[in-house]
Amino acid sequence: MKKVERINIIMRYINNRTHFTISEIMQEFHISRSTAIRDIREIEALGMPLVAEVGREGGYFVMRNSVLPIVRFTDNEVKALFIAFMATRNQQLPYLKSRQSLAEKLLGLISENQQDDLVLLNQILLFEGTNPNNPDLLDLSDLPHPMLEKLIQFLLSDSYLLITIDEDKVLKSYAIFLLHLYHEKSLWLIEGFDLEEEKKKVFSVDNLIDVKPYLVKKSLSRKKILAKLSVQEESINLIIELGPKAIAQFKKYHPLTITISFTNPYQTTAILRTFINVNQPDELTEIINWLLFLGEDIKIQEIPERLLEALQARANIYSN
Repeated sequence: MKKVERINIIMRYINNRTHFTISEIMQEFHISRSTAIRDIREIEALGMPLVAEVGREGGYFVMRNSVLPIVRFTDNEVKALFIAFMATRNQQLPYLKSRQSLAEKLLGLISENQQDDLVLLNQILLFEGTNPNNPDLLDLSDLPHPMLEKLIQFLLSDSYLLITIDEDKVLKSYAIFLLHLYHEKSLWLIEGFDLEEEKKKVFSVDNLIDVKPYLVKKSLSRKKILAKLSVQEESINLIIELGPKAIAQFKKYHPLTITISFTNPYQTTAILRTFINVNQPDELTEIINWLLFLGEDIKIQEIPERLLEALQARANIYSN
């Protein structure tokens, strides 16, 4: 990274924080202490009002009411932002109602020529989920679950949460450590570590009724939770290689708790590692049906014997 580019990025990094230290700058940008100090001095020379705090835990903070210099975008950066904005227009993303004001602010930052380019792109480009007869139409179905923004707000301050889930019209509460919040197959999913059962679980945000901070004394630290998950992952008993056809099938449907890792840059091969409880008849049946759904473009590296026998028996029925 060039020096000028690095300093610009550091300025934005600093401006978004109430406090920072030299060590944080070193770690974030992978630079030496002397380089970090020189960069901070250059930023001060550019007019950013930094105040140094004296002491062992000292650092810097930006004086209030200070702002960064005007941000200017290149033509390609403007197009990249706009196309990304268009591509997610009809997806169930949080803070969707803020998109209009955000679009207006972005348009106010660019030149008239750049605005003309965006108008033309808006007329030509259509993305999945867009109504061709009215591209600007936003259906109510495009809005995310009303609990999603509340969930995000809580997890930004603490990953220990108490969530209430509607499970077939029965309300159940779970104390979890939130690992990831992700979007898959048009669903927002919570991947959390159940603090009582001490195992990973996946919940659908669509079934979320309430979320609160978990205020009970935290007996398990993040480090201990990750250590327990690491041990549990060692019990993996199903490993499968997927080719391009199997990956296409996987994208159409897969159990929510199962993920794949791509093994080449072109995402044409992947590997699946998971644990299958062969003593659960319902889970066993579901996995058998799903493996047959993936088709022949798979290569099994490791599989529980009971699952293999059941899979072969089902395949023999189909072949006869």
